[in-house]
Amino acid sequence: MSTRIALATCAALPDLDPDDAPLVAALRDRGLEVESPVWNAGDVDWSSYDAVVVRSTWDYTEHARDFRWWTQRVGQATRLINPAQVLTWNIDKIYQRAMEAAGLPIVPTIWMDPARNFNARAIHTRFPAFGDFVIKPTISAGSRDTGRYDASQTPSRALAIQHVKRLLDQGRHVMVQRYLREVDTVGETALVYFDGELSHAVRKAPLLEGPYREGTMDGVLYKEEVMTAREPSAAELAVGQRVVDAIGSLITGVEQPLAYTRVDLIPDDEGNPVVLELELIEPSFFFAQAPGAVDRFADAILKRL
Repeated sequence: MSTRIALATCAALPDLDPDDAPLVAALRDRGLEVESPVWNAGDVDWSSYDAVVVRSTWDYTEHARDFRWWTQRVGQATRLINPAQVLTWNIDKIYQRAMEAAGLPIVPTIWMDPARNFNARAIHTRFPAFGDFVIKPTISAGSRDTGRYDASQTPSRALAIQHVKRLLDQGRHVMVQRYLREVDTVGETALVYFDGELSHAVRKAPLLEGPYREGTMDGVLYKEEVMTAREPSAAELAVGQRVVDAIGSLITGVEQPLAYTRVDLIPDDEGNPVVLELELIEPSFFFAQAPGAVDRFADAILKRL
């Protein structure tokens, strides 16, 4: 009997994201039977697979509670890659508070809880006094429900207050982060690790250009990203390795190394890399920019069967 692998996806991408197409071929070349079931489809027998690898489940942020339940159910039925406790820990960006407490460098963040019932004045006082800043919910992906504002402009601050109020009224936790301008020239660096080892790095061009406008992402899974291969700096490599090494202490019961990890870095005002996101659920790996990477990932999956 052949080994069956599920590459979990979403209904909008029944054949996976095009970037993952080479992974299907690489796994089949290794003698595995590969399918791409939709994660929240009701008719999937997840126990029939020898392993489930989370790939293009890019709508999970819109169904976070269901996704948490799904990870637990699938994790009990078969081998889930990455494990359920890793996925659930990574759903909400509040995980960055644990990273900061562990001494890892993150983008400085103000956190707002809807239970606090912030009024407009209280929200206003939590914005930076100068420069641009970013507002986003703690559960989001692909720049959804995210906006960039100018602290020096009263109309922009007013829009920012409205944005925060809208999110809080929906019961969502909010992050306020100063926009680090070095990203406009340097860009964002994504470090991709398979089986705990650095596979490759890519540069992501800046995405945020202005205030959040309701409805602009309706029917859109993510904003298109401009990617190029990048040679990471020694400082970026050092921070990335610190993050990878810390995962076992951040998440209870996790066996190291994970099959896959992506660490997204941007430079602070002094040029030092800080963590924008730690991606452990369904990150893109940009195989097109990294020859050999798809084979490294396929081998990491095979090792866990």
